[in-house]
Order: sequence, then C-alpha cells, then structure tokens
Amino acid sequence: MRTWQRFYPEETPLEIEIPLLSLYGLLDRSATRYPATTAVIDGVREMTYLELKEASDRFAVDLFNRGVHMNDRIAIMLPNCLEYIIAYYAIHRLGGVVVQVNPLYQPNELDDILRDSEAIWFIGREEQLEKLRATSFSESVTFIPAKTVWEDVLLPSVPDEVLPELIIESKEAVALLQYTGGTTGKSKGVMLTHFNLVSNVFQDFAFTAEALKLQSPGERMLGLTPLFHVFGNGRLNSAIYAGATYITLERFRIDEVVELIRKHRPTIFPGVPTMYIALLNHEDLTAADLSCFKYCSCGSAPLPVEIIHQYQSVFGISILEGFGMSETSPTTHRNPVNGQKKPGSIGIPYPNTDARIVDLKTGTKRMETGEAGELIIKGPQVMKGYWRNPKDTAEAVRDGWLYTGDIARMDEEGYFYIVGRKKDMIIASGYNIYPTEVEDILYQHPAVKETCVYGVPDTYRGEKVKAAIILKDGQSVTDAEIREFCHQRLARYKVPREFEFRNQLPKSAVGKILRRILFEEELKRHAAGEP
Repeated sequence: MRTWQRFYPEETPLEIEIPLLSLYGLLDRSATRYPATTAVIDGVREMTYLELKEASDRFAVDLFNRGVHMNDRIAIMLPNCLEYIIAYYAIHRLGGVVVQVNPLYQPNELDDILRDSEAIWFIGREEQLEKLRATSFSESVTFIPAKTVWEDVLLPSVPDEVLPELIIESKEAVALLQYTGGTTGKSKGVMLTHFNLVSNVFQDFAFTAEALKLQSPGERMLGLTPLFHVFGNGRLNSAIYAGATYITLERFRIDEVVELIRKHRPTIFPGVPTMYIALLNHEDLTAADLSCFKYCSCGSAPLPVEIIHQYQSVFGISILEGFGMSETSPTTHRNPVNGQKKPGSIGIPYPNTDARIVDLKTGTKRMETGEAGELIIKGPQVMKGYWRNPKDTAEAVRDGWLYTGDIARMDEEGYFYIVGRKKDMIIASGYNIYPTEVEDILYQHPAVKETCVYGVPDTYRGEKVKAAIILKDGQSVTDAEIREFCHQRLARYKVPREFEFRNQLPKSAVGKILRRILFEEELKRHAAGEP
C-alpha cells in the first residue's frame, strides 16, 4: 500500500477498473440511463440527455455527409455553449479528433495551431471566419458555421444506419489535441486518447463522488471553466458520465454568475483561482447563496492558502485543491473530501496513479520525505505524447513516467505540495526562491487582491525578486509598508526588492496569471534601459 492510500475515502478502492469506452460512449450510456434528465442549461436553452444525444447524432450525420472521416482533425473555436457540446460529441461519434482552440486567439495564434495540427475542418461563429481568412490556411480548411450545429438540432430524427459503425481503440485513438497554454514556452499539442480522458472521469468519480454520496442523476455542475481548456473539458466529461445537469455561461461575468447560482442552485463547482477570488470580493454574495454547493474544487493554478481560509470563515465552504496538467487529462492529485485535508497541499494521488519526487539534475534519484525535487507521475491518464513531436515527448515521458517540470515535496503522510516550476525558480545571490512561497505571504496582506512574483535581471545578484500587485478596491499601501509586512514573515533574501502596483495582470483564458508575460515585459524594459 502506498503511504497516501491510507487517506483514501472509505468508499474508494485502491485500484479501479477502467472500461474501454469512447467519449461518445459516455453520452450514449447516460442517454440510455437518464433520457429525460436535463443534460445542459445554456441561458434559456435546455436539453435532456436523449435530446443531446440525438442532436449530436444529427450533427455527426452532417459532418459525415460533408466528408469527415475517422482521425480527421476538426478544430472547434467556440466559447462555452450548447453548440460546442453538441459538436464535441458529434466529432467523437465519427472517431474524429477535436482540436481545441481558444476563441480569443488572433490569426497568428490560430495559424500556429492549424499548421501544427493540420486540421482540415473548422467549427466557429461567423466572427471567427475573418480570423480564419487572415491565416495561411483559409483555402485548405473548411469552415462550418456554429449556427449549422443548432440548425441540425431541428432536423427530423436520423436513423442509426446512416452513420458508420463506431469502432474506437480507446487506448490508441487520439480524441483530443489539447494545446498547452504556452505559459513557459511554445505551445505543444498534447495527444489525449479516449482511454486517457475516460480514465480520469472514473478516477475522479471513484475519489470524490462516491465519498460525497453524489446522485446519478440529480447533481448540477456549474460549468464556468472554458471547455477548450483541459480542466473544463474534463469536468464536462465527468458531468455527462454522472448524468448531472451542466449549467454553462459563455464568459465569467461575476454578477451573472451570482444570479446563475441563485437561480439554478448548482451543487458542484469546479473553479479556478480568479473565479474564487472574484466571488470572495463580491459585495452582495452571502453564505446562503453558496449553501447549495456540496463540492468545490480548484484547478489550473495554485489557490493561495489565505483564500482557502477566507472562504471557510466567510462562507463556511471548503475548497479542495488538486493538481493536473494538459498532459494528464487533467487530474492526478486531490485533497480527499472525507478525512484529512491540508490547505496548501495538492492532496494525494488518484486511484491507479503513482507519483514520486526526484532530483532536479538527473531525474533518477528519489528524494527523501520533505525534500524538494521534480514531481513525476505515472497513470492511465498520462498523455500518449506530443503531436508529431517525438523529441519533446521523449524528454517529458521516460519509462512511463511523466516529468511535470513542477518542483514539489511530499510529507510523511504522502500529501504533495507544489513549490514552484523549474523554469519559474528565482536564483538570487545563490539562493533558490520559489515564487509561490512569496505569493502566499503577500495574499495574507489585507489590501492585496492578486499578485504574481517573478525574477528580474540584476547585475549584482543575478536575479532579484519582484512582485506585481493588484490592490482591493478602496485599499492603499506603500512599498515600505508591504516590504515590512514581508520582512516579518519571510527570510530576508526572499523579500521582494521591487513592488509594482497594477490595475490588471496578464492571464490565460482560464484565468491563470501569466508569469512569463511579466518576465518578458521586464526584459524589454531592461533592454531599453528603463527603470
């Protein structure tokens, strides 16, 4: 028995059996079991599970008649909406590969993805057509308007025999090309198979749903994380498997979100740090408003410990932290819903998942308990590899172990803690400084709303610590005051040498603060000789 398995919820087996299902198989299964249950709520539009399956089948027939074949890459460039969900399962009905595209991408970013994926089909709204036309692939990619998806919903029922028999080798067939966020470099296409993604659904269900006694059907998931992001995509698959009602919104607008919670009373909320921070700072939100939640989880980026404590004290809600990556479908670790929870920890590995901490230099020596090193992971959710990128694949996956690039440590009870990323580590005067450690202290200051710590060039120290800060509305603080606050809580060499107060921080589509962009801005100022 692994050390951490002693803390599994009582209902969770140490190992689980994972069926050889396709992603479309998840929808087909729930349409059979829960045909009249509401599957999706998108504003005033709603669909039952049977209606969602039939809509996906109709659009699959449309795609088939257009010439879409198994293994074709089809780009979806849509926000969270019913059209995305219908198109997603329709593509999987034909054995196609979904290429995830952020709808905020501009032509040069879209060009990169189309070139790398060699997608020949493109589903998007009319406003995305102009972006497509501005790429070098406008003549070789067929545009399918999103309105066509909805028009197909209104067609008469389609006989099953119109579509080809679905034969998916789930362990080999790529279901998704999930492009990494590019937060630490050039974006890569992560190949996630049907088995990868279905495995994570069953791991998540075994670890959380059984312990919480969640109902199938009966639960309502607040689906605000972008579906084109691996975290949002994974939660959609989990909701469909469980027969839950997936309540979605195109964009995170805090007042609309609050009204959505009050109207539909969701029971499950998989959020990201910026969402939880926005809710915490909403002046009109009460504990009664959030009393509907049975389970709140956080993904995509570390949630400051101070925010976790504030949620508990203000709303009486526990937010369960975890860990995941595009390369792991996405989740590998989570704090258990029952039993011991450790704020600041990513928790313990899911069933069928192994994890180790190894030395940063060779990646072969196992570190002692409590020592920091690189987190490596093995499990059925680990990607097949990077699309047409054997060099990076060989570097990332060695002997079945995924080298995450995250620096972590494991305590004596098997709980893991992310210290930082290898590429984010600041080396100042020979000292290793992890930005998240400094950020956790800054979040304890009552005036700080959001912050990002990073290293900037320094002729004397090599690097120095800088903090970009957004203050809460109506709050003010001086450099001297916040520096003294840090001095009282951090070793002197970890205290930021420079503070920059800003109105906003650069973020990814899922709300992750882009430390790389701040660093690049700093390099430009440094090169120009600006202070």
